[in-house]
Amino acid sequence: MNVEPDKDYNRTVITFAGEPLCVKEAAFKAIATASELIDMSRQKGEHPRIGATDVCPLIPVANVTKDECVRLSNELGKDVGEKLGIPVYLYEDSAMSAERRNLENIRKGEYEGLEQKLKDWIPDYGPTEYNDKVRKSGATVIGSRFFLIAYNVNLNTRNVSIANEIAKKVRESGSMIIDEAGAKKRVPGLLKCVKAIGVELNEYNITQVSLNLTNYKKTSIHKVFETIKPRPKYMV
Repeated sequence: MNVEPDKDYNRTVITFAGEPLCVKEAAFKAIATASELIDMSRQKGEHPRIGATDVCPLIPVANVTKDECVRLSNELGKDVGEKLGIPVYLYEDSAMSAERRNLENIRKGEYEGLEQKLKDWIPDYGPTEYNDKVRKSGATVIGSRFFLIAYNVNLNTRNVSIANEIAKKVRESGSMIIDEAGAKKRVPGLLKCVKAIGVELNEYNITQVSLNLTNYKKTSIHKVFETIKPRPKYMV
């Protein structure tokens, strides 16, 4: 359906749809090919990632249920883990525990922290030890989830700290601060079901607030834009 590469992110998003078993087979082949062609020990980019195939969501579009996608994600994860030797973490509706629902929790530490991650968080499928194969492929996150809208707002500045500050203010998770007593405290952001980070787009000499809307019914694109809009000095 769509292939969208990005030079600064050093990341390509591939979207395809079809019958459940066909989608599972296509996803497996895509993950296998990525693990052959991409050496994660040499990969760098602006976007957080944990492996050659960073994340593989299965979304029930029509004539298939969420539960069926959860089952499919487990089958795919098992195949990827056992046949390809890639550690697999299940997330969102497929997660085995609450702390693994959120992709950011699994990605924490990114690829560079994967060796320790495998010790702290045992994968749901695949190898649990950091070997040469895992060093090259990294890990993969698989799961059934609701539609996600990736929405980016470009800023007319090269100062990525501005993009990061905006991201902290609008994303649901907000940011950590140190209170008057010296204790860490999380201040929630303004928008529900929104994830955001600030990134540099060196190719265009600008920065960007990169957002994921995990439930557009609760927070729309328009609402996100109107929340960021009061900072017109930096809007492109």
